[in-house]
Amino acid sequence: MDPLVIAMIGCAAMMGLIFMHVPIGISMALVGVVGFAQVVGWGPAISLLASEPASAMGSLDLAVIPLFMLMGSLAAASGLASDVYDMASALFGHRRGGLATTTVVASAGFGAICGSGVATTATFGRVAMPEMLARGYHPALASGAVAAGGTLGIIVPPSAMMILYSVLTEQSVLQLFTAAIIPALLAVLFYAAAVQVTVMRNPDSAPRSDKLPLKLRLAAIGRAWGVILLAVVVLGGIYSGIFTVNEAAAIGVVITFLFALLRRRLDRATFLRVMAEASGSTAMIYIMVFGATIFSYFISVTGGASYIVGVISQASVDPLMVIFGILVLYIILGAFFDEVAAMVITLPFVIPVIQGLGYDLVWWGIINVVVIGIGLITPPIGINVMLLKVMYRDVRITTIYRGIVPFLVADLVRLIILVLFPALTLWLPSIIG
Repeated sequence: MDPLVIAMIGCAAMMGLIFMHVPIGISMALVGVVGFAQVVGWGPAISLLASEPASAMGSLDLAVIPLFMLMGSLAAASGLASDVYDMASALFGHRRGGLATTTVVASAGFGAICGSGVATTATFGRVAMPEMLARGYHPALASGAVAAGGTLGIIVPPSAMMILYSVLTEQSVLQLFTAAIIPALLAVLFYAAAVQVTVMRNPDSAPRSDKLPLKLRLAAIGRAWGVILLAVVVLGGIYSGIFTVNEAAAIGVVITFLFALLRRRLDRATFLRVMAEASGSTAMIYIMVFGATIFSYFISVTGGASYIVGVISQASVDPLMVIFGILVLYIILGAFFDEVAAMVITLPFVIPVIQGLGYDLVWWGIINVVVIGIGLITPPIGINVMLLKVMYRDVRITTIYRGIVPFLVADLVRLIILVLFPALTLWLPSIIG
């Protein structure tokens, strides 16, 4: 049978297994091994099944992911998320729409020590949503700010998604973190603008709060010293070259553990829950990496990726049109899958195309993360939207979708800017080198 036909059958089989609720990593691994065996033989296929997981388990870059997962879980358990929200509330809460802006800023701050979009949404769904509803915010604006703010967890460095991308594409983690700084700042600014536009159109959606006395504002900022310390040590250590990414993650885990311990937030039940959360997330990511790597070998040996690149090259289509077409597909895919799944399923096909068009893979890594984040709040599903609906069953899902519209518009404008002006992403990495 023609290898390209095998590749097409394999892709269809993989999607079929996924929609039958077979775990994505296992689906990719099964199809990859069977498909590879049809082209090369069962001996090499079985060898691949043994060697690739072992190689991934031995990867120092991939070892960072469980550390960041654990740091994020410990940060939430120790109350650091509440601290960063209180600090942002003290600074912005008295302005109209201030609590929604606070949620956006705090989500970005927490994203710097968490690295997960879904985890950031879940955390501020518990911390910020009740505060806004209690102070008279319309549920649409409140839920929209939380769901959209959650997407900042994967674009603000250090990000587990960027680490995963670096492992799968063999790009520098530090380059990706540096490239994400300006897009992350743009995200916060555009979301804050979306809040202001919403409040201008409907002032009743966000009642103005009383301005805290200076003493109380300074106290709230003072209580957030732990978050500031953690961000300075982890990010400052990485960018200054004092720590490697692995060392910074390990130090971050120790700091968050000590905070949870000294604040007496880490009893036996909480410790076991934190370890279970971090272990579960890590196991899921590792299994997906195993499957994605094996599936990539299958697609490569069939020539499927090369065929796609060849078709695009011969079609004489403008490269930007190809990029925007891929982005539309990512937004649709992100609406149905979580961020990790959306990335690992597509990279075997997309990366050869991006390279064939001559684009920088660090730039594409940031675009990739941004567009997957947009998918997390895109109807008809949107993982962040579904999570909030589960947490607040009395809030109608149409209300949440209505609330995310201004943020979705801001996301699309930001995405277009980043695609049309790659220098916004690549300027800082070129300076730092």
